[in-house]
Amino acid sequence: MIPLARTTIPAVTAAQMREVDRLMIEAYHIDLIQMMEHAGRNLARVARERFLSGNPLGKRVVVLVGKGGNGGGALVAGRWLANAGADVVAVIAADRDKFAPVPAHQLLILERIGVPILTLDAPELSVPASLIVDGVLGYSLAGAPRGRAADMIRWANAAGSPILALDVPSGLDATTGEVEDPTIHANATLTLALPKSGLLADSARSVVGTLYVANISVPPALYAEPSLGIHIGPVFAQSDVVQLW
Repeated sequence: MIPLARTTIPAVTAAQMREVDRLMIEAYHIDLIQMMEHAGRNLARVARERFLSGNPLGKRVVVLVGKGGNGGGALVAGRWLANAGADVVAVIAADRDKFAPVPAHQLLILERIGVPILTLDAPELSVPASLIVDGVLGYSLAGAPRGRAADMIRWANAAGSPILALDVPSGLDATTGEVEDPTIHANATLTLALPKSGLLADSARSVVGTLYVANISVPPALYAEPSLGIHIGPVFAQSDVVQLW
């Protein structure tokens, strides 16, 4: 059971989240691959509990994968769900040589455990899915999605399956809440560390769905660093995932 948040949780802009990520790696030596593992494990938990009736066994999950950190977190979730018996396929939004190093590592792991790595034109995607996981674009989006990423967003919105977005629905401006064309229309969004300010905008409500926030092991002392000046309470005292609404 994922509890409702009982404390006030501050929101951050995309620029502040970049600073969180920088401090995690440079000042606290908590590397991207560690954060990505926490993100993906928690994403798999929300997928299991909210969309797969607590049991992924035999259920079709399509994971939409961008070349950056958001895609890497979605790949980790795909691994956890595949290990739990889900029928997982991953659809990549870029050629493999365009992936950043850590997401490329996660892609290789998924391939080694036998998860099919597809492109959007694969005939396997005609099979209905119990869940689509959106890991195409993250909080660093600048402008409307283009190319293969835009095609994947439109495909997901038209597929008729529930959608779970990681961090922000792909196409949503994480700071302002502007809904670009196209943007994923998620049934639920699992944001990471702290909610992004754009998720809380009135304009974003229709594409965010139920909003959860996940613990990726950011120390409270990091938020209080002078470059951020954010003071938070024990947000994750009850659970590593909490529901905001």
